[in-house]
Amino acid sequence: MQAVNYENETSYGNLELLARQVVEGFITGLHKSPFHGFSVEFAEHRQYNNGDNVKNIDWKLYAKTDKLYSKRFEEETNLRCQFVIDVSSSMYFPEPKNNKLVFSIQAAVSLMYLLKKQRDAFGLSLFTDEILFNSPAKSTTVHQKYLFTQLEELLQKPKVNAQTNLSEALHQVAELIHKRSLVIIFSDLFNTQANIGKTDQFFDALQHLKFNKHEVVVFNVVDKTKEVDFNFENRPYQFIDMETGEAIKVHTNQVKENYITAVSTYRQEIALKCAQYKIDLIDADMNGGFHSILQSYLIKRQKLG
Repeated sequence: MQAVNYENETSYGNLELLARQVVEGFITGLHKSPFHGFSVEFAEHRQYNNGDNVKNIDWKLYAKTDKLYSKRFEEETNLRCQFVIDVSSSMYFPEPKNNKLVFSIQAAVSLMYLLKKQRDAFGLSLFTDEILFNSPAKSTTVHQKYLFTQLEELLQKPKVNAQTNLSEALHQVAELIHKRSLVIIFSDLFNTQANIGKTDQFFDALQHLKFNKHEVVVFNVVDKTKEVDFNFENRPYQFIDMETGEAIKVHTNQVKENYITAVSTYRQEIALKCAQYKIDLIDADMNGGFHSILQSYLIKRQKLG
């Protein structure tokens, strides 16, 4: 579980292109699902009223009829969404180009692309044990490109021994978001060793968000095979804490049962408290693809609609 040097690694590619491919591929199948209303395709004209957005005026029709009409689009919304991504060192597990952070960023940009298609606003917060970057929610193309650029640069600059403080970071996010929003969190929910088991502090921070009238969705991003099922060969390993640098040498069969029990108990406690506080918690296995991420968002979007 050692941090990896990314120097001289090749580019991760264009996030915007990936987001377009993921979203458009997903949308292709929406007509077969209950989410077919999530479209920004032109629907019909309606008479322009004072106060309507002038960007939607059909000027070609005005030239023909000398009357003002607005183009009405399906699912006209003004949702505000804040993406909160854990960029601590544990998120770089397990491999340089296939890790939890890469998965989280690719999932987030896919959702940003979908929000942009719906003309909704989105912002971004990046955190370790504190907020490292924060952008308010906007819906412009320039803003989208700015956030995509920030995330592409982040993938090229891994953070070594950067620790996590979920509660502190989320309290800061709650203070930074001044308008009611949908807050989407991507994290492995693994705190540093000093904070293990302190779920009460984590949920105090989530309650802070809820108290401020935000809706909260937590994507618990893990490598299920290794981090939950502890599927390692039956031999000695040296495990290195990517956030503290501490190392321990163990034989896997000596610790597997206790590890699985501890992780299962921790995850169950989080699931129960999220249910209690009406917070959407989605298990996001980084090896499972983005379909569950997009679908979970659309389900939440329908509930908010």
